[in-house]
Amino acid sequence: MKLPTIEGVVETSLYVTDLARSVTFYREVLGFEPIDEGDRIRAMSVGGRHVLLLCKKGASKDWSAPHDGDGELHVAFAIPRDQYQNWERRLAEHGVSIEHRCTWPRGGQSIYFRDPDRHLVELATPGVWSVY
Repeated sequence: MKLPTIEGVVETSLYVTDLARSVTFYREVLGFEPIDEGDRIRAMSVGGRHVLLLCKKGASKDWSAPHDGDGELHVAFAIPRDQYQNWERRLAEHGVSIEHRCTWPRGGQSIYFRDPDRHLVELATPGVWSVY
């Protein structure tokens, strides 16, 4: 049997202690727009094609498909190569400390920083992976 097709990642989740604080961070620093609001979850549009779910820690355990997460998680967002320095400036303007910079063997570059819940956020240009 031929493997059915998967076309990409639709959404990813981060588990946060303060929904309003996290929404503000992702909206003001990264420009993500809220597309759905609730008491336990907020959905943010990432580039108009993907969704970042910000879930209140411990509040998703009673759903029909329970899930939760803890610890300092990691997420990477794609940026155009020619916008790398603009992102460095934007992070500085918002008082966001860059934790690490990396140039990958395939030529991609990454900037790493923390969100308010200490999740490791990466902005990555093409050339990080063989598929990106």
